Amino acid sequence: MEKISCQSVIYDFNKCHEPIKNVSSGTTLEISTYDCFENQIQSENMEISALDWDRVNPATGPIYVDGAEVGDVLKVKIEKLEIGDQGVMVVGPNLGVMGYRFTEMKAKIIPIKNGKAMFNDLVLPLNPMIGVIGVAPAGEGVTCGTPGAHGGNMDNKMVREGVTMYFPVFVEGALFGLGDFHAAMGDGEISVSGIEVPGKATVTLEVLKGKSLQEPMLENDEVVTQIASAKTLDEAAKLATELMIDQLVELTEMSIEEVTMLMSAVGQVEVCQIVDPLITARFVVPKWLLKQLNVSFF
Repeated sequence: MEKISCQSVIYDFNKCHEPIKNVSSGTTLEISTYDCFENQIQSENMEISALDWDRVNPATGPIYVDGAEVGDVLKVKIEKLEIGDQGVMVVGPNLGVMGYRFTEMKAKIIPIKNGKAMFNDLVLPLNPMIGVIGVAPAGEGVTCGTPGAHGGNMDNKMVREGVTMYFPVFVEGALFGLGDFHAAMGDGEISVSGIEVPGKATVTLEVLKGKSLQEPMLENDEVVTQIASAKTLDEAAKLATELMIDQLVELTEMSIEEVTMLMSAVGQVEVCQIVDPLITARFVVPKWLLKQLNVSFF
């Protein structure tokens, strides 16, 4: 298995970037990443005003996947996710939900010990996850701090070890990248940071032909989810819901009225994050229902 270091990073998903690696479909890679501040904050005593904000949310990449063409789907299986032994969190003016009540930037170092996060004397469970993951969009580049149809900074706590992501391919080779790992993060990421950590992800990249998507999807052993980002939470939730319903109508012999009622009974609208330039939501459908419907998305 080839290892890719975090020495080559991008700050936006952009079709103009030269790939750092070409791989064939089905390749498994170990990709290292910086934390979302590019490891700049190593102490709570650091003067946060000295932080280089042009180096925030770096993603390792891009990786060109041979055979990926516009209209295909890139399947990304997250085989393994490893995180560092120290995390950092920040709050500050105009950042996150509470930012309007802060007058200065503050950082907090969070040690990771024995599989737990140490917040002062509190012991917090870990939920290692990937905040930024995606492909290059068709048009202009999109900063790694912003989510969209290409993926990007979705900050979805379900993007963790053992799941499979599906991304629409907008450019030749897909130009895949990832970064912004969290040791733990709650839905919403209300402070604009989870417990930010560097780490390594082992992923398998596969091109799916004859499939198409408008926005990213995710599946694990229990559910399939449709992810969507928009200017408001209402718009993101509605988009994720409608895209899921449209697919189920296509995959079954049920009417849109019946599928809508069914999803109102068992589907779940959930929040990913509410603090980035676009807001991200997900619509979650249990696999036990899909089994009864004899439905497979991929």
